[in-house]
Amino acid sequence: MQTSLHQAGAPAPPPPMKFSMPMFRDFVPEGLRPWIYVLQAFCFQFSGGVYLGSMNNMIGERAWMREDVLMCLYANLIGMAIYFPVLFRMKFHFTNRFLLICSTLTIIACNLLVLLPLPKPIIWGLCVVCGMAKIQGTFENMSNIQLWMTPTRDMGVFFPILHIILLTSIEVSAFLAALFAFEHHWMLMHWFVCGLMLFVIFVQTLLTRPFHAMPKIIPLKGIDWFGALLWMVFCLQLTYMLNYGDWLDWWHSPTIRLLCGTSLITLAVCLQRMLYHPQPYYEPAMWTYRHVVPIIVLIGIVEMLFSCEHVLEMVYYEEVMHYADHTYEALNQWSLPGIWAGCLFSVWWLKVRQWNVYKLIAIGLTAFSLYAAGFYFRMDASLNIEALRLPIVCRGFSYSILCIAFMWALHAMLSFRHFFQALSVFNMIHMFVGGSAGAALHAHGLGYYVADGFARYSHALDAVRLSARGVQIGPYMEHFVENMLAQSVKILFGWTLYAGIFFALLMLLWDIPMVRHRVKRMQTWPSVGFQVLSRFRRQQRLKKLRQMRRARTAAG
Repeated sequence: MQTSLHQAGAPAPPPPMKFSMPMFRDFVPEGLRPWIYVLQAFCFQFSGGVYLGSMNNMIGERAWMREDVLMCLYANLIGMAIYFPVLFRMKFHFTNRFLLICSTLTIIACNLLVLLPLPKPIIWGLCVVCGMAKIQGTFENMSNIQLWMTPTRDMGVFFPILHIILLTSIEVSAFLAALFAFEHHWMLMHWFVCGLMLFVIFVQTLLTRPFHAMPKIIPLKGIDWFGALLWMVFCLQLTYMLNYGDWLDWWHSPTIRLLCGTSLITLAVCLQRMLYHPQPYYEPAMWTYRHVVPIIVLIGIVEMLFSCEHVLEMVYYEEVMHYADHTYEALNQWSLPGIWAGCLFSVWWLKVRQWNVYKLIAIGLTAFSLYAAGFYFRMDASLNIEALRLPIVCRGFSYSILCIAFMWALHAMLSFRHFFQALSVFNMIHMFVGGSAGAALHAHGLGYYVADGFARYSHALDAVRLSARGVQIGPYMEHFVENMLAQSVKILFGWTLYAGIFFALLMLLWDIPMVRHRVKRMQTWPSVGFQVLSRFRRQQRLKKLRQMRRARTAAG
């Protein structure tokens, strides 16, 4: 049923705003300027601390475990997520060229240092810093061309275009990493990213001039840096537990028990600081908006469902089908048509038709159910690789729709002051907490069903009877184990299919609009900057008043 987001008496859409890029030098053609920033955004999104496409090569050369490489990836995502609340403060304090060049130099340094045989905690720290630089560079590029993409700052247009860049870069960079590792060496991807960053430095040095988005520089005072550090430590502790828990056998490990206790202490300190600090990193008012908590919980559930991509698919490809990394990544490129179709469908749904977003979420979950059903009904130890393309297209379609819908819902619910704080929490759940929790559940379920399968069918393994029938025990056991793994993965895909159908029906039955019926007007950067400056001055006045009262009390 078509439900329009328009209501009687709804305000008219905001008038178009003038787009310009004064940071470029005069000889650069105006029509070319935004495309240069689009290219730079792709360059930043190609970067990372480590690259999963070359995971097996890193494991073999450095004697790492799969969990070690995944921890580097999660550390990079933690750096990206934790940095969101200070993006605008950095934009209003430094010039555009300074931020971009500093981000590129940081990414180059991190990519080169990761190649050294450093201790793993240091590499995790480098990945965190690299994630911060990556999101700073991406934000600086995209914020400067937002008016070019949508003159009215319509998030129903901006978010789909943004995710075309983000998700395309993720898939292509993974394929390039696998290709470099197969053809040459896995370190070549790091050198390739350094070359992209040098290209950005070259463009910024020759084609741009220092430009500040505000007529007056806003100081960086008032940011709760210690609170941000505490939240980052808590995220690292939680991710370590979820990532290494299955390997360390969960509560049987003293490391997991100790880490669980210390993480609870860290969380308590974070919450105490959030509630009682005069300017916390995450303000408590952010949680008081209607439907924020249900959206955050739903994001976590959806990410737990999508973790089957990194656990069940990988087990099936590597242990059952024996695909190499570059074969898997080449197959994974079939998600790109689904991603592009999902982004265009979101523009049509949110911008053209302007329908409610909760039904768009239901469509995304339905597409995810089709992806899980494709693997569940067609999975076999002798399956042709072409049969996996359509489910992967459905996965890309679903993931792009859900990412856009959740981000659009948060933007429509929250004020601008709290949106980037909520976006930081959204990305924590979206990037690593939900994924790592889902991966832990899938890994635990896989171990259970594999052991259950061996317990049920191992009585048929009799070396005497098999040899009497002329069966070679070695190839037979290999085929038996492959079928047990395929059967276990198939069972878990079945449970995932049930969960996807359940939540899709839940969203269809939930006939309460989760967001406002109109996209709110986005303010201009100078107006946002002056609001930040006024809040900073108000904090300074309150601080002086408190100092005067303390002085009077001490004198009295």
